[in-house]
Amino acid sequence: MPSALPDGQPAPPDGRLPGHVADGAADRELGIYVHVPFCASRCGYCDFTTYTAAELGGGGDRAGYHAAVLAELALAARVLDGVGAARPVSTVFLGGGTPTLLPPAELARMLDGVRERFGLRPGAEVTVEANPDSVTGEDLAALAAAGGTRVSFGMQSAVPHVLATLERTHEPAAVSWAVARARDAGLAVSLDLIYGTPGESPGDWRASLEAAVGCGPDHVSAYSLVIEPGTRMAARLRRGEIPGTVQDDLAARYEEAEGFLAGAGYRWYEVSNWAREPEQACRHNLGYWRGADWWGAGPGAHSHVGGVRWWNVRHPADYSARLAEGTSPAAGREEPDAEQRHAERVLLGVRLAEGFPVAELSPGPRRAVAGLVADGLVDGAAAVRGRVVLTLRGRLLADAVVRALLD
Repeated sequence: MPSALPDGQPAPPDGRLPGHVADGAADRELGIYVHVPFCASRCGYCDFTTYTAAELGGGGDRAGYHAAVLAELALAARVLDGVGAARPVSTVFLGGGTPTLLPPAELARMLDGVRERFGLRPGAEVTVEANPDSVTGEDLAALAAAGGTRVSFGMQSAVPHVLATLERTHEPAAVSWAVARARDAGLAVSLDLIYGTPGESPGDWRASLEAAVGCGPDHVSAYSLVIEPGTRMAARLRRGEIPGTVQDDLAARYEEAEGFLAGAGYRWYEVSNWAREPEQACRHNLGYWRGADWWGAGPGAHSHVGGVRWWNVRHPADYSARLAEGTSPAAGREEPDAEQRHAERVLLGVRLAEGFPVAELSPGPRRAVAGLVADGLVDGAAAVRGRVVLTLRGRLLADAVVRALLD
């Protein structure tokens, strides 16, 4: 089942935000995330806010879900306009779950809702997540016609036994077919990979990298598998049915990914993300890492505007009922203090290839940068230019670097 929501303060029933969120808003990009919490089946490692038909029972039916999202988008426009923080949207991301389980016409209506309520900046990035076996060529063409510019496929692996362990439903061959159909529709393509699955060999991981690059995507994400408590995979690990992961093996997988992707012309721009060209980086996710504003619509979605964070109730039925009553679906919110905001800027900024400004560090951590360079964790030439940029070894030990920069 989905992981628990964070603790926080009660959120106002009308969703109102403090007036100070408008300070500097014109200089910050605004993104819209729309969460579609439906999946045909639950993968064994998943603890996201997603639900299968069996888990939902009779509540939170997919039919009419887009109407609840449109109601939250209308709420978002009113709230932001009320504090002078409304502006056109730079990026839209339809994630999940599996957004493409909804009919293309409903996804198009949600995109129209963003366009009608906020407007889109010229050249706005509009991404839709999909499983390789959840779309047809006609679906992808319809998404492109609705304004989609980019599709992100959950490939995860090219090896059948690895996909089986992850409880993924698609066949390896479905990926190249889906990428080709997305290209036919004129969409940019990203592929997501997972490494460190129990039973995955070095050769399996190499085969997945080769298959991914062979599809010719614009962008590749590669994430280490994290077995979260409460998932089916965690239960299998506890019973001894699958082996645990070895940290050194995960490091080797990451080094293999960096070497192979770099050799194929992809450059890292965030620890887990590579793109062929700078303009093919995921601009929506860059907004998260750079501290931009975003409104998250949908059950369990998180939002951030002007330093204020909040999150929605998790269950689709509860979410839809609140909006039908004219009430905000927010379950709680928080406003981090200056120290917490600085820690987050360091944590996220250091993960980017553009690095973090040395000048924004406090005196002690600023002096620690020289030691991080000496340890081979931070690039020396970049440090001279005033940026903390991780080396490959530093990317493997990013948490340690962050601790040194926050001490």
